[in-house]
Amino acid sequence: MLLAAEHRDDITPTSLYYDVNVGGMKNTLEAMEANGVKHIVFTSSVAAYGLNKKYLNEEYPADPFNHYGKSKWQTELVLQEWHKTHSNWTITIIRPTVIFGERNRGNVYNLLKQIAGGKFLMVGDGNNRKSMAYVGNVVAFISYLIEKQTTGYHVYNYVDRPDFTTNELIAHVSKVLNKHIPTIHFPFWLGMLGGYCFDALSFLTRKRLTISSVRVKKFCATTQFDATKVRSTDFKAPYTLAEGLARTLEFEFIRDASEEITFDSE
Repeated sequence: MLLAAEHRDDITPTSLYYDVNVGGMKNTLEAMEANGVKHIVFTSSVAAYGLNKKYLNEEYPADPFNHYGKSKWQTELVLQEWHKTHSNWTITIIRPTVIFGERNRGNVYNLLKQIAGGKFLMVGDGNNRKSMAYVGNVVAFISYLIEKQTTGYHVYNYVDRPDFTTNELIAHVSKVLNKHIPTIHFPFWLGMLGGYCFDALSFLTRKRLTISSVRVKKFCATTQFDATKVRSTDFKAPYTLAEGLARTLEFEFIRDASEEITFDSE
């Protein structure tokens, strides 16, 4: 199981994405072969598809828009080439959509924190839909694949349904936290202008900030993916998307989680 990756969207130099993600896979495959291991589950990303795409299945051509997505796709190409000469291996690739859950400090957590703290600014009309995945379900699916071990080359998108609009997500957070969350909509161009200002500030101060033009663009994008292939198996997700959000919100913002171990992701 290979989870390691250079994943933040503000990494410099950008060559690190390829050194770590692509180079890391090559090193892993060589180590596996040297030790007689023939089964790998690799977590790629829907970032390989690019932005503003709807209901893409696993056969859709790659069209990554940033270095993270490009490096993930190049890593998949390494696996494709490897399988041509190692057809008796089990190579399984999961392309999860954005993952959230307890203790995670990624983009979804930052968004939920802003909403819960009353510091949220809505950029755009909020009608863009986003596929999401709860970490508990992703872990369960990975366990399912490890136990299954079907020889061959397999690729799966992973998404928990339904796809919420940003407005629906805010309404759900409001309901779980039992608090009114006012929303003022700012036009996309103004949000991007603010994002570019934060980009410049980050460059000048050499500090990583929670707001950037890339994150504004991703926030306003529609990103929906087809996970029919997963649902054609006998895998059953242990949680609904609403249950996963409720568990995350309760853990992070209702009970005191300040002393808990956390980890960063996108």
